[in-house]
Amino acid sequence: MSKVIVGMSGGVDSAVAAYLLKEAGYEVIGMTLRTWEAKDGVESRCCEIDDARETAWKLHIRYQAPNCITAFDELVKKPFFRSYIEGQTPNPCIECNRYVKWERMLYYAAVLGADYIATGHYASVVRLPNGRWTVQQADSAEKDQTYMLYGLTQDQLAHTLMPLGKYSKSQVRAIAAQAGLSVAQKQDSQEICFVSEGSYADYIEADPELQTPGPGNFVTEDGKILGRHRGIIHYTVGQRRGLGIALGVPMYVKAINAGTNEVILSEESALYRSVVRCRDVNFLSIPGIPADETVRARVKIRYHHEGEMASIVRDSEDSVRISFDKPVRAAAPGQSAVFYDDDNCVVGGGKIIEAFD
Repeated sequence: MSKVIVGMSGGVDSAVAAYLLKEAGYEVIGMTLRTWEAKDGVESRCCEIDDARETAWKLHIRYQAPNCITAFDELVKKPFFRSYIEGQTPNPCIECNRYVKWERMLYYAAVLGADYIATGHYASVVRLPNGRWTVQQADSAEKDQTYMLYGLTQDQLAHTLMPLGKYSKSQVRAIAAQAGLSVAQKQDSQEICFVSEGSYADYIEADPELQTPGPGNFVTEDGKILGRHRGIIHYTVGQRRGLGIALGVPMYVKAINAGTNEVILSEESALYRSVVRCRDVNFLSIPGIPADETVRARVKIRYHHEGEMASIVRDSEDSVRISFDKPVRAAAPGQSAVFYDDDNCVVGGGKIIEAFD
């Protein structure tokens, strides 16, 4: 009997993942990584230990909730704050997956003698004919979570199970109800786990240890001042709502210049870009892109983006240049571009550092 540690968030997806693996004959250990805690001791929605513990009790499996707060602060929260202060739009879940969740769970797997770790992500782990591991999009496209998983390493994927890749959300809820799990109808969490109240910008500004940029100018693409903004951390590329400025025509955030503390506004047509550069590139289905080769792939520039076909070439040792067949809207620095092949498997991905025509 293989032993597996299942990361349990307290939600229905990870609960059903644990149930399915137990039914398949695995020895299952439930685990919730305590990654964040409010000053009053209340857990965030990603760490709802009581619900996870109740599910483990119902399934008659062991359960642990180790403290990973320090690692989460250093590897996820601080880079998150820094990115916004630098005028970017970060994806904290991507960083958390690779550097906290998988790293810590694999550590505990080694300590407890487990062969695998598992999660309730809607994706499938596959091994390709070339011997490399990757993640394949879920059958239920609207729930697919592969975009958040491109940063995982080959060793991490080799020891990972994702049993929900072939299921829809309604099927998962039905399985949970049939198994008598109390989380069967629990709503999904939508917000950033450690921002339990208000907006992310309010959360950043409330931290007394951070020096956040103050008000500055809204400007046009040619530098004309249009008005004052509240601080660059309140804005992201492509944003229209909440600008607090009326100009007679719809205006959008085209770019954020942290160096000058300016938010550049434009009409929507100016948001479309043909080329994106990415750094911190991680490859899954292939080991990399040779200097003299071009990879064709469907590229998503945000989680809910359907993706556009593009040509990808190596730009430097740690960056790539992506040229889209059709211009993409509002490619935001700090977000990730993730590349997919014809079988909906992740080729790789990286952080967007700039977009241009």
